[in-house]
Amino acid sequence: MRDPRYDILFEPMKIGPVTAKNRFYQVPHCNGGGYRDPSAAAEMRRMKSEGGWGVIFTEQTEMHHTSEITPFIELRLWDDADIPALARMADAMHEYGALAGIQLAYSGINGPNLYTKEVPRGPSALPIRTFTNDPVQARAMDKQDIRDLRRWHRNAFKRAKQAGFDLVCLYGAHGFGIIQHFLSTATNQRGDEYGGSLENRSRLMRELIEEGRDAIGETCGLTLRLSLDEMIGELGFANSEVRDMIEMHADLPDLWDLAHGAWEDCSGPSRFKEEAAQESLVSGIKKLTSRPVVGVGRFTSPDVMVRMIKSGTLDFIGCARPSIADPFLPRKVEEGRIEDIRECIGCNICITGDMTMSISRCTQNPTFMEEWRKGWHPERMQAKGDSDSVLIVGAGPAGLEAARALGLRGYQVAIAEAGTELGGRVARESKLPGLSAWGRVRDYRQYQLSQMPNVDIYFKSRLSADDILSFGFQNVAIATGSIWRRDGVARAHVVPMPIDAAMPVYTPDDLMAGKLPSGNVVLFDDDHYYMGGKLPSGNVVLFDDDHYYMGGVLAELMARQGARVTLVTPSAYVSDWTRNTLEQGTIHRRLAELGVDIVLNRTVASVAAGGVVTACVYTGQRRDLTADAVVLVTSRSQDDTVWRELKARSHDWVGSGIRSVKVIGDAEAPGPIAWATYAGHRFARELDEPDIGDALPFRREVTALASI
Repeated sequence: MRDPRYDILFEPMKIGPVTAKNRFYQVPHCNGGGYRDPSAAAEMRRMKSEGGWGVIFTEQTEMHHTSEITPFIELRLWDDADIPALARMADAMHEYGALAGIQLAYSGINGPNLYTKEVPRGPSALPIRTFTNDPVQARAMDKQDIRDLRRWHRNAFKRAKQAGFDLVCLYGAHGFGIIQHFLSTATNQRGDEYGGSLENRSRLMRELIEEGRDAIGETCGLTLRLSLDEMIGELGFANSEVRDMIEMHADLPDLWDLAHGAWEDCSGPSRFKEEAAQESLVSGIKKLTSRPVVGVGRFTSPDVMVRMIKSGTLDFIGCARPSIADPFLPRKVEEGRIEDIRECIGCNICITGDMTMSISRCTQNPTFMEEWRKGWHPERMQAKGDSDSVLIVGAGPAGLEAARALGLRGYQVAIAEAGTELGGRVARESKLPGLSAWGRVRDYRQYQLSQMPNVDIYFKSRLSADDILSFGFQNVAIATGSIWRRDGVARAHVVPMPIDAAMPVYTPDDLMAGKLPSGNVVLFDDDHYYMGGKLPSGNVVLFDDDHYYMGGVLAELMARQGARVTLVTPSAYVSDWTRNTLEQGTIHRRLAELGVDIVLNRTVASVAAGGVVTACVYTGQRRDLTADAVVLVTSRSQDDTVWRELKARSHDWVGSGIRSVKVIGDAEAPGPIAWATYAGHRFARELDEPDIGDALPFRREVTALASI
């Protein structure tokens, strides 16, 4: 039963000639599938429709072959051959009453055209701006180019309508769209009627929207996505000018879709961006137009959503990442099941699929992009098989997800946890600076398990192989996690590095347990910051050969405690892999502001009694760094002792009533948290299912051969 407080979220809303059934608006978002995996992407969107979203959009869709962003994999609408795949997606969006939207993108100076080999075009002649710094430049568009661009847009509008879409969005945000390139003085340095004044720089936008409306008629709505502020200084399209432009063209599109700056600004992780972080930038814009306004801000709380509507800030609640974490968020609000919402943790692992050109994952929702490939539904599990009981050893993310999913299937589940709390690594890591939202991985599953009478949890239960063999469970999952290595083995060192025993050496596990260099003890309050004990003193060298978030966040932790931290990494970037989660630049900036000395392109060759010896990764040139303590953030060893003991006694399984034993998550092979929740979910799905042998465990689409 819906709480009346949330009634406003379910009011129908008009967008031009069409009406959305509610205010839940899934804004365009990538998924790593695109044109390569159209059925997987379509089924993912179908789940959003079943989950109650009023508006569902595609990711950006390249609308002409003269502007494409290879190697990144999005959708395409280059010609009529692309219509069937997009029609399948539109049909999927419509199935449960959502409006189907397509975002058309002409990437301009963001499109290097590595596949089509066309010369890129932009407002002015400038280098292409991409994540990969391609050595390509765009030529300045002349008047004929602009006429061509307008015609190509008209063709794309007609194809979008033919594919069955209700809404067409022109992409002019995040630095990725030609409209933004014309609006911004940083990329538009023209001296004709398309450059100079704001009215001139808006000319192409007006022409595209007016001609687009003629092309799609009165059956489709036309929306415009703009950046709220480019955040690049005086030449950028600033928030004040955005407001002037909207006031100047108040009723031009059927809806204004507003998103902050570059993608990194708009979709920054929870470590740096709170829920509704863009509120100040969008506040007041609704007063400038009679058209509806949608904005984003990683909205997960229905109360915050209501506030955004009632305050007059937004008309629609725009969500990308929250709709991935829980495709059924609107339905759960409508059914009064707020506590069942899988809240987005803001880790941005979903974005890494796009950045690595691979199928995306979600830490909270392991079924994301597996709806078609594996037939996984985010809210439903198949009935249990012919066995009855499962023992899960370890209550980290893999163990908790396995227990939740197995409980839904109907198994009798017991969780044996060696410690006194649930969550494993999540419980520890969520106490680090900026990572408190990651605790939602534990919190969601802890609540779900508390509602299942067929799941029991036992704390202070460190089990041996003898214990497990004596219990009589039919199935056993070993989810005992992993331990950070103390010997430096990772990428730079494949065997233990030379370490003088006189140097205090710490691992992330030590710091998360409260042990800090110089013998200081760190205590955390409810905000997870240091509250007592002596502040660390002296010089601390942190060697990061892990390259994800851990090295940077521990450097921040120690710097905030007063330590003089030097971060050494073999990479050219601090926390290199976080470029894929859109936070690498922010991490570097924060560490620099905290006074952390950042040493790039160097490895720690050895640890001596008074410091470390570093070596250039290119030349091998050595240099000494003095240190009072060293923190090694390198790699992890799976904590699989009990698994190995059980495996060695496999001959005892049948006599003990055991049908299967499997190691999952970090205990099998350490990885990001999303890998662990996926492993737990997969174990639960596949238990007691028929053996598929050498067959692929997922469906895929193979490119059809053209006739010669």
